[in-house]
Amino acid sequence: MCNPFAHPELTRLRLCFPMRSTDFPESICLTEAGVLAKKCIEKGHLVPDHVITRLMLTRLESMTRHSWVLDGFPRTLAQANALNSSCKVDLVVSLNIPFETLKERLSTRWIHPASGRMYNMEFNPPHVEGVDDITGEPLIQHEDDKPEAVVARLRHYRDIAKPVIDLYKKKGILHSVSGTETDKIWPYIYSLMSTKIPPLHPNERQSAPRCSREQ
Repeated sequence: MCNPFAHPELTRLRLCFPMRSTDFPESICLTEAGVLAKKCIEKGHLVPDHVITRLMLTRLESMTRHSWVLDGFPRTLAQANALNSSCKVDLVVSLNIPFETLKERLSTRWIHPASGRMYNMEFNPPHVEGVDDITGEPLIQHEDDKPEAVVARLRHYRDIAKPVIDLYKKKGILHSVSGTETDKIWPYIYSLMSTKIPPLHPNERQSAPRCSREQ
């Protein structure tokens, strides 16, 4: 993954559970919430709101001297209310990407299961089709990344995200960004974030950050 700001006081927390319970980091496995999340995944169940919230808020409690960016959290109104009761949220960015664009990008996503490295066959393909660049091992496509499942996921997400968007809109901290190209979307997001956290290098260009598969 790429870090949008190379800043010593900015930490990015991304809500992304591993595909297998055995892939959980030890730091998470040792927590009560981590144990609960692992059990849910082992049973093939979705991790409930209260467990996700405990995982995230516990991490945020240890970062009171730092600024942070949350990616993928909160996703539901219950998560948002819990976050708001514990932390002051300064800025919320909602990316509005056309339904068909999301469907196309997610449907062409393949993963190296052991490492979690992701590829997109349209704009970020592996050097050899169907094979991981680093290990040479085969890539897989999740069942929920197949076209029919993607459509269902996107519709479900739209329904649960609307109350969250409405909540932050009422608070006056929501900024919506529409588009499909990172080079056009990033400068606006960069300028929004710069109003809260000055860049490490004031003269750095507002170009889209580059991501490498190894990160």
